[in-house]
Amino acid sequence: MFVLTLMADTIRIPPQLLSSPTATSVQTEIEKRYPNKIIMDVGLVICPYGPPLEIGHGMLVPADGGAHHQVIFQCLVFRPFVGEVLIGTVTESNEAGIKVSVGGFFDYVFIPAYWMLNPSTFDASTGLWVWTPDYGDDGGGSGEEDGEERRTNGGHLDAGPVDATPGEDEEDEGGRFEMEVGATIRFRVKSVNFTRITTTMKGVQATTSTTSHASGRAYGLNGSSHAGAGGRGDDHGEEDGAVRRRRSSSDLSDADKHPAPMHIVGSICEDGLGLLSWWQAADEDEEEHGEEEGREEDGGGHPLELANNGGL
Repeated sequence: MFVLTLMADTIRIPPQLLSSPTATSVQTEIEKRYPNKIIMDVGLVICPYGPPLEIGHGMLVPADGGAHHQVIFQCLVFRPFVGEVLIGTVTESNEAGIKVSVGGFFDYVFIPAYWMLNPSTFDASTGLWVWTPDYGDDGGGSGEEDGEERRTNGGHLDAGPVDATPGEDEEDEGGRFEMEVGATIRFRVKSVNFTRITTTMKGVQATTSTTSHASGRAYGLNGSSHAGAGGRGDDHGEEDGAVRRRRSSSDLSDADKHPAPMHIVGSICEDGLGLLSWWQAADEDEEEHGEEEGREEDGGGHPLELANNGGL
């Protein structure tokens, strides 16, 4: 989730800081410029890590009283890898999916409807997504295959979510799991997207760089490919690597809202993913059931047998 990134930049030291030690002035300017900044294809910078590694000689620019130094330094960056499991908080729910906040500092996580546990429906009366598992159907499945089948080109559902209305829900409350706003949720990262917005002669343009999983491939903890020595994780096809990267452009001249510079697409369509309260309750039930079985085994003998063994 957090990585150390080596960066190089030209840091300007203003005239009022020229009397201080150069290393101190450079560190001060880095701390002003980089924290809480999203860098394209890098991630969200949390803070600089340690002092600068290398500081070049100061350069003077005409009509500028500051000194410009070439600096190499490290930063702590938030950038989850594809396939990583994270824990966040549900902040919003609508027909398209749910929005999640991670750690209270990153709010651009979206879990679309086609990456929900199957079967899940949107309850229009409460404005919440509801998971209603079918315990009697072993072949229903809730894995990634369901999410892939339910997607179409452009990332839309084949059929829209079913709205549940009061009076139609005849299911037992024990089989109805609502994804409440404010609840803690566990999800898997499916893709990390960076968007750069520029103004050109044609209007406002958005260039999006997406890092996602190539289907049918294994991946390591760092998102690297297991394709062997000859494998490559680039745009030359899904056969060469587990992680693929692609770029796309779109026109935002008529758009009311611009996309976030960094956003993550998540998935909960696997066992163990979803609200933590769902699986914690299941674990507690299993523990209670195991304790009851243990008590029955300990005290389930016949009274005569217990008497002969000195138990009475």
